[in-house]
Parts: sequence; structure tokens; C-alpha cells
Amino acid sequence: MNVVIIGCGLIGQKRAKTLAGCKLVACVDLVQEKADALAKQHPGCVALTDWHSAIHRPDVDIVIISTLHVTLAEIGLAAVLAGKHVLLEKPAGRHSSELEPVIAAAKQSGSLVRVGFNHRYHRAFRKARELVDEDALGELMFIRGRYGHGGRVGYDKEWRAQPELSGGGELIDQGVHLIDLARWFIGDFNDVQGHAHTYFWDMPVDDNGFLLLKTPKNQTAFLHASCTEWKNLFSFEMYGRKGKIDINGLGGSYGTERISFYKMSAQMGPPETFMWEYPMADDSWAIEFAEFVEDIKQKRQPAAGIQDAHAALKIVEEIYRKSNYDHCS
Repeated sequence: MNVVIIGCGLIGQKRAKTLAGCKLVACVDLVQEKADALAKQHPGCVALTDWHSAIHRPDVDIVIISTLHVTLAEIGLAAVLAGKHVLLEKPAGRHSSELEPVIAAAKQSGSLVRVGFNHRYHRAFRKARELVDEDALGELMFIRGRYGHGGRVGYDKEWRAQPELSGGGELIDQGVHLIDLARWFIGDFNDVQGHAHTYFWDMPVDDNGFLLLKTPKNQTAFLHASCTEWKNLFSFEMYGRKGKIDINGLGGSYGTERISFYKMSAQMGPPETFMWEYPMADDSWAIEFAEFVEDIKQKRQPAAGIQDAHAALKIVEEIYRKSNYDHCS
């Protein structure tokens, strides 16, 4: 299948390296030099600055959209209306309402829309999914997740600090990954509590988001997304009636990715412990896109779809509403 990438920044470049045997036929970016640089790495690929012409090419099957948040849903809707399958980077839009026309259009056209929640495809999470599906933990009771980085000089002047471009701060940026992972394991949340606040950075969006989410069965997720962590951190713990999973690190500056499984014994006391460590390069992008290609071949709805992004954004908006970030909701 032939692919177009719209947005040739860091994420667009990652996507171009993991196309699962598909062919990149066009790169689009508002900055011609960025499109040129990426296109040169792929024989036969053209560099464009107009995404409209790219999505209407008859030889294009899949459109990958890795732009700023402000244009994700707009371009995604246009691509679906053009009959293309779409991979939208998270969070898929600034507000849940922006996704509703995309959802409706996809149902009408039959186009498949996957959202780039690539954290589901990290090796540790693939192992965790396997353990949970095998009932190694028993019924899940609660989840505790933390995700944070320390920003960089000038962080509060970047596009992510401008609500009209981003839709919000750290909660909509890294926080949606935590929300998606929690929903993936314990389902929909009907009780949404929390707080978002700007503690350090001089910007009109949040630099910390704290969430307490509950399902109808009172399964609970306590989540914290931060860009005042100073030392990059990723931690995700799941507690079941029969054991616990502890995932730490994502590779690179977040530390080596590893998962520990603590199996409760009948006598309680110290659990039997199993550990897996993944010091190799992250392959989540490649696994995720290969699954999307298989989704298209089998005409099945993606596991991480536009409805998942919509549900995550509804939670983000509720926290922003309660925290008086009116411009973000």
C-alpha cells in the first residue's frame, strides 16, 4: 500500500522508518525543506507543502497525520472523506467535539482510523497484556501511573504552550497516553475527578495533571502527568487480586524498559517474582503500524481507534473544566 505522511517533524520521521513494507509516495510539510529532507530518503517520494493535493492522489491508500494538534482532526476528516485509511497521531484533536465528524465520516465511508497510542505496543506493555489476558493477575483492582519529563529551556514558548494550537498542556500531551493505557486494561471510567495546574512554567496551559478515575465497578486509576519531573520518569503499576505488574522506563532518557510480575502465593507473604528487561531499541512504532496494515487487510476496526481518543479527550476536558482551564476545554 502507498502512504502519505503529513507533518515531517520528529514523529513523521519516526513513522517513515516503520512502514511495514508500504511505500512512501509523498511527504507534506508547511516547511518545504522538511518535506524535501524526508522525501530524499525514499526513492520516488515527492515533497509537497499542500496536504489537500496529497490526500486526493488516487494512488494513496493510507494517510499518516503527524501535525500540531490544531490540524489533526481537520486533515483527518478530509482524508477520510477522500476515502483513505488514516493514522492520526494522539491526541487526534484539541477537543472531543473535533473528532465527532471524523467518527461519523469513517462510519459512512468505511475508512479505518487508528490513533497513535504507540505506548500500547512497547514490549513491556505487550507482555503485560499477555499476562492480564491469561488471568495471571485475576480481577484488576486499581492502576497507578506516572509519566513525566522536565521540559527544556524555552519550553513555555513552544507551540505546546499555546492552547489554540495544542488544546491544553501536559495532560493532553502525555496524560492521554496514561488515560488510554488505563482504559485499555480496566475499561471506561464513569467517575472523573482530578486537578490540572501550572506550577512552574510561565504558560497558560497546565504543567501537571492529577487524575482519579473510577469504573462502574469501582476499579480505580490514579494517574499523574508532569513536565516538572526534572528527571524523566515512566511508571505504570497494575494491581489484581492474584498479583501485581510493575512497568518502569520507556528506553532512552526514561531508563531501560522493564516489567516485573509479582505472583501472590496462597500463603500471602513475599510474592514469587518474574522480571523481563528490554534494553534494545523501541519497536512500538513498527509493531503498531504493521497491525494497522493488517487491520486494513482484514477490514477490522483498529484496537486503538478514534473512539478511544474521543473517550480520552472527554476525560481531559472534564479535568480542565474542573480546574478552570476554560480555554483548554
